[in-house]
Amino acid sequence: MPKLFLMVAALLSAVACERPSSAPVVIVPAHPGESRLQNIRQLTFGGENAEAYWSGDGRWITFQSTRDGRTCDQQYIMRADGSDLNRLSDGRGKTTCGWFLPGSDRLFFSSTTAHDDACPVRPDPSSGYVWPLDRYDLYTVNRDGTGQTRLTNYDVYTAEAVLSPDGRSIVFTSLKGGDLDIYTMNVDGTNVRQLTTTVGYDGGPWWSPDGKQIVYRANHPQDAEAIQQYRDLLDQRLVKPSKVELYVMNADGSGQRQVTALGGANFGPSWSPDGTQIIFSSNFIAPRSGNFELYLVDALASMATADQLERITTSDVFDGFAMFSPDGKQLMWASNRHAKTTGETNLFVADFSWE
Repeated sequence: MPKLFLMVAALLSAVACERPSSAPVVIVPAHPGESRLQNIRQLTFGGENAEAYWSGDGRWITFQSTRDGRTCDQQYIMRADGSDLNRLSDGRGKTTCGWFLPGSDRLFFSSTTAHDDACPVRPDPSSGYVWPLDRYDLYTVNRDGTGQTRLTNYDVYTAEAVLSPDGRSIVFTSLKGGDLDIYTMNVDGTNVRQLTTTVGYDGGPWWSPDGKQIVYRANHPQDAEAIQQYRDLLDQRLVKPSKVELYVMNADGSGQRQVTALGGANFGPSWSPDGTQIIFSSNFIAPRSGNFELYLVDALASMATADQLERITTSDVFDGFAMFSPDGKQLMWASNRHAKTTGETNLFVADFSWE
């Protein structure tokens, strides 16, 4: 998924400087009220590091970063303790949303490399806060970076991809049909199916642990003027992500329902290990700010408001892109906490208390 909902992204310009792979794990304190987060470890140090996801065996992590003086993201892999860090992508273009295929020997991610070796041009700031819908397609690659193969050939924004629990299907967001919709396909790129059709942005899809449901974020403009504004931005390959709520649907696209009604930007949803709760990031307390916090909400909730949430983080900076480890014992996320420079984003892992 692009560095979805990092509303402080414009500030994230520090050059990455990673600790040696042999350095000891760094323990950092939790903030008051973060009782579920215990033994917090910082895995990266400096620059922009985000969208980190576990391998199926919980031993490895893939993530995107602008380290080594890059101006846009490349894909990296490291052990779950932050050691043995290596670049996975070929260094060209811009990449996002890496994920391990079954067995952890091969991965997929999205890249603009087919269109330009350089980073895509950033949007004109006069457009306000917008995301660029860069011309990503999906690629697969060996874990050592060899054998990069193009999986899709849509030549439009195709990203935010996640593997199903059984390892057979990929869910992703694409502009291939002229709107930002959610699709599934087999891991070899066959049997592509469109799941959403409502006008507006549907994205950030994530399978439930049993593979029967998908949680996602969406913003569906309701009147003719709002729809036209949305489509005008799409024509410029842009989208405004400042107002999105969480939705859940069945894996075939049926039964779509709205889970939250919080206002602001609610994004980066994933599931608790037992599939009964959804963890996500939101700035609904201060919608114009970059202060995103992590929350839990009941997966069966409908139009949930603030009093139906459990707050997990309490920092005054960005916390997002949360994912539980395969055994459910740890939580990994990206945060601006403990930053050495303004806007620095690093990866953290904590033992998660379910008591």
